[in-house]
Amino acid sequence: MKKEFVVIGLGRFGGSICKELSDQGMEVMAIDQDEDRVNEFASIATHAVIADTTDETVLKNLGIRNFDHVIVAIGADIQASILTTLMLKEIGVKKVTVKAQNDYHAKVLHKIGADHVVHPERDMGRRIAHHIVSNNVLDYIELSDEYSIVEVAANETLIGNSIVDLNIRAKYGLNIVAIKRGSEMVISPQAYDVIEPNDILIVIGADSDIQRFEKKLSH
Repeated sequence: MKKEFVVIGLGRFGGSICKELSDQGMEVMAIDQDEDRVNEFASIATHAVIADTTDETVLKNLGIRNFDHVIVAIGADIQASILTTLMLKEIGVKKVTVKAQNDYHAKVLHKIGADHVVHPERDMGRRIAHHIVSNNVLDYIELSDEYSIVEVAANETLIGNSIVDLNIRAKYGLNIVAIKRGSEMVISPQAYDVIEPNDILIVIGADSDIQRFEKKLSH
């Protein structure tokens, strides 16, 4: 079954989510107060609507309660973001993901029932910073305040060694959960699997341990 989504706010963040969901064949209702933005997505989304989502009557008339997941991607208007999130939870929307502008905004969103809060600008900043510190770090995803998962390109420090030789778990407290090898993915690699040129290691662990590992790779 196709999942049905609503994207509220069609700026860069909301617009990119709307396009990606549509490209994946999902049913998407795109909503914004700006007529030009709505017109832009009329041919991309399943439905494109000009609406004020801080009005509970409007949300009910659009039947938003029946959708699987609502993404609130409202830009600079924090009040509209909070009110919209509050209304969505009050009318019984099952899953609401909201873009936060800052930590204070995020705290309020959690308190009023947002199921998931994202910080796209902050998270992208962290990814870029990790990539700058170590050219071997290809991607960085925060799992919680203290734990993350990183993609690490194998360099001369790693290539030719087995996982047991590298002893990354004992030295750094990190776990190699998978290895990308061309188009293949080696899940839960074994102790005697040898790191090959062009391998990409998927590593999980505490941020402080990941930073120590990154520094080792960059030397």
